[in-house]
Amino acid sequence: MTSTRFPIAALRLAGVAIFGCLCCPAILAAKDGPLTLNPRLAEAEQQRIDAIARAVPSTVCVFVPGGGGGGSGVLISPDGFALTNFHVTSPAGSFMRCGLSDGNIYDAVIVGIDPVGDLALIKLLGRDDFPYATMADSRLASAGDWVMVIGNPFLLASNLQPTVTWGILSGVGRYQYPSGTLLEYADCLQTDASVNPGNSGGPIYNAEGELLGIVGRCSFEKRGRVNVGVGYAISINQAKNFIGYLHSGRIVDHATLGATVASDSDGGVRVSNILESSDAYRRGLTYSAEILEVDGRVVHTANELQNVLATLPAGWRVKLVYRNQGETVHTLVRLRSVHRQDELLTKMAGAMPPPPPLKKPPKEEEGGSDEPDGEKKATPRLAPNGDASNPIPPAVASLYEAKRGFANYAFNEIQQERFITRLRKQFPAKEDSDTIAWNIRGKTDDGRDVAISVTTDKLAIVVGDVAVEPKTKADLYDNVDAQNFAGILPALAAWQRMLIDGPKKFGETIYLGTMPLAGERPLRDCMVANDGELEVRFLSHPESELVEAIEVFADRDEDPAELWITRPVDDPNAIPITLDLRYGIESVLRIHVDSWENNGEANNEKESVDE
Repeated sequence: MTSTRFPIAALRLAGVAIFGCLCCPAILAAKDGPLTLNPRLAEAEQQRIDAIARAVPSTVCVFVPGGGGGGSGVLISPDGFALTNFHVTSPAGSFMRCGLSDGNIYDAVIVGIDPVGDLALIKLLGRDDFPYATMADSRLASAGDWVMVIGNPFLLASNLQPTVTWGILSGVGRYQYPSGTLLEYADCLQTDASVNPGNSGGPIYNAEGELLGIVGRCSFEKRGRVNVGVGYAISINQAKNFIGYLHSGRIVDHATLGATVASDSDGGVRVSNILESSDAYRRGLTYSAEILEVDGRVVHTANELQNVLATLPAGWRVKLVYRNQGETVHTLVRLRSVHRQDELLTKMAGAMPPPPPLKKPPKEEEGGSDEPDGEKKATPRLAPNGDASNPIPPAVASLYEAKRGFANYAFNEIQQERFITRLRKQFPAKEDSDTIAWNIRGKTDDGRDVAISVTTDKLAIVVGDVAVEPKTKADLYDNVDAQNFAGILPALAAWQRMLIDGPKKFGETIYLGTMPLAGERPLRDCMVANDGELEVRFLSHPESELVEAIEVFADRDEDPAELWITRPVDDPNAIPITLDLRYGIESVLRIHVDSWENNGEANNEKESVDE
């Protein structure tokens, strides 16, 4: 006896209509013509077909040059940026070749990698109109939701037509501890849609064809790499947190609170130990305090807390809510790195598979090789994954630069140039930037007069009847270290120097990526510049491109001086209306700006608006 099986959702959708079909002999009778599908069932099937059609074009089939393996990926922007797994790109090195369902193969270059979260960003070359996926909110996903996995299992997509599998989410918010390895899968999605070797790095979509995550680990039978219905995907929300960092071209790390926790017997997350050098400790988090929320997410167990922290990049500043001795505290904390940089690079090197074997050079037509068996010389490697028989394409070579701590420093330089170009277009700046000199006047909240002078040879501030004029960089350092109002001067001086010198001359400068400002989205672009012993961070809004805050660190175990810049809503390119200096979460000097003279030419809000 045979039977016909229908998808459960389809049966539910058809509902009573299917029952009606089965009860109507006229419909079932062959003499009355072929059996017709219920319109609601047909509509559901068409929606599924349409969703697959929307999703397939953005799926990437990744191939390691030289036949050393491959995997999958997914395009996330029209200019060719695509997400995949770290363990997919690591055998390839600096470049790979990628196929799309349009039948074309494109060269691709590595951009940035997250070896802890098993993510990598690559860039396909040759077009600026690539099809790309629409990102979903993976936190809205629930167990039981229909999903599809599209990719290149077993590298079967030799014709560049990816494989599509269909299933449900078996679970959400899964956490897998590293267990002696570098990779940590947090807050990930579990699916019974067929996932096999080669699907790694590829997309998992919801039933509407929106990107839910990046396929990663699979659970296989012990005696063979055969799918057993348990696959895992990195949530797209975690990937969104790291995309800005990956665009920096860096090798990035994940975050820790600087404290250990344990689940309370009656529910809750209690601090069991904490580093006194951590920002969390400075914000009042102590032993036995109960952590309630991190980055806006409620946590009930130690596992849930780690599940949230592991989805955040190192260096982010996020909201923290905790209860201590009956008092509920809402504050902000700067997250630490899980690894020291050298430790991260060492562990990453240990986690990387060996490079694919090089092709042997063909024998000479007459007589073959003169070398005895076992002594043949390997073809010299020209780059991380280039050799004489498989050279790096020129387009890739022009976009790749090796540097310690970076997957590809060339993309960091691109972001640095983008930053300084935008900075010089906003107030205060002039085309003749080597003669910048500022005289700023205003009043504090309590009515005291403020005068600030920032030139290339003089820094000074007068608040009421108190004047400060630092003479050396050591004086600037001391003002930040003492957390006094003169900490505004190194922030303004760094702003002025960056306009004049640019990133190349300022000092060691890198684009860090994107992060919240005071725990709030949207994520801001962050440029880090070192000026002697001071580290300066410029945070810019992603849409207006205006600098909103400048942070100056003297001691990394102490609060930086934070200069917050507020501009008129109706004219964001006008002079700032307030300059607010903060340490931690406290404001020590708030200036309502009356005028800002630039090179002796007076500027004020009214004049700028009139222009």
